Amino acid sequence: MTNDWISGILGGAPPEEGESVTRHGRVLVGRDGLTRDLDVSDAGQKQTGETFAFKWAQRDTYASPALRDAQIAWQDSRYGARSLLDHLGVRADVPPIVLDAGAGSGFSASLLFRNDFDRIRYVGADVSNAIDIARTEIGAKARDSFFLQGDLMRLPFAVGAFDIVLSEGVMHHTPSTRDALLALAKLIRQGGIFAFYVYAKKAPIREFTDDFVRAQLSGLAPADAWKALEPLTRLGIALGELKKEIDVPEDIPLLGIKKGPIDIQRLFYWAICKAYYRPDFTFDEMNHINFDWFAPTYSHRQTPDEVSRWCQEAGLVVEHMKVEEAGITAVARRPLA
Repeated sequence: MTNDWISGILGGAPPEEGESVTRHGRVLVGRDGLTRDLDVSDAGQKQTGETFAFKWAQRDTYASPALRDAQIAWQDSRYGARSLLDHLGVRADVPPIVLDAGAGSGFSASLLFRNDFDRIRYVGADVSNAIDIARTEIGAKARDSFFLQGDLMRLPFAVGAFDIVLSEGVMHHTPSTRDALLALAKLIRQGGIFAFYVYAKKAPIREFTDDFVRAQLSGLAPADAWKALEPLTRLGIALGELKKEIDVPEDIPLLGIKKGPIDIQRLFYWAICKAYYRPDFTFDEMNHINFDWFAPTYSHRQTPDEVSRWCQEAGLVVEHMKVEEAGITAVARRPLA
């Protein structure tokens, strides 16, 4: 298998083990079988990387059939049952190059491209050493693959190098969601697409609580933060197991609460504090989801108007957007000249 396509996106060959090279202004080293750029943009990004390295290493907290099936159903509901390759409209004889920006352990991409790995050239990039797990998980599935540890705010790739950029729940974990979007958009070729998911703004008390809890956890070691969240996870389970519903008599704009029937756990979840509950998930799987939300230093929330404005600023045309209470999913295209 030739690696010419890798040299093409990097502007030169990747470093050999123990070697250091400069590509597109970034110093890359070959270490433990992977290409790495270990210089991150700030201390918050470093903390976020360490947090997610810990999270993705807890592999038994996100690998059950129930969780995988739920994730596939959620992805399909947001992006549509169509493959992203169908959105792109690729030729069968030209494998598209896909950048998974913020790949983590490769979990999201392994599901989203589950039927497409024999048709793509996959590039996984993540600020944390969870990318080593992604290499194990995806390296055997993709027809061609390349893995890089690096900050997605300044990846060492050529402008317009990729047919598809995927950033599934990642850009909000950088110092600036807008800046991350603009940085990644430059990497998309004309006619290529950008598929991404970012968090949406929540009700005012929930917004306050999210930031309050995150401030308590961000200075802790990841294992201690995981432990500190366990009582909150137990509260979510206790609320969910009540199976009680109330009927909110009218909209409460001051609190971001809408009228109508709602389960007590969901009311608490959306309006007060994220305490995840799903009866077919294990305790650790639910704690994993709470940890994913609260532990990173950066976890910005956006509005649909902001996302649309940033895409326009990046020269992208939004072709699909789904707005939910949890977040905003979009597929945007860089138009042909």
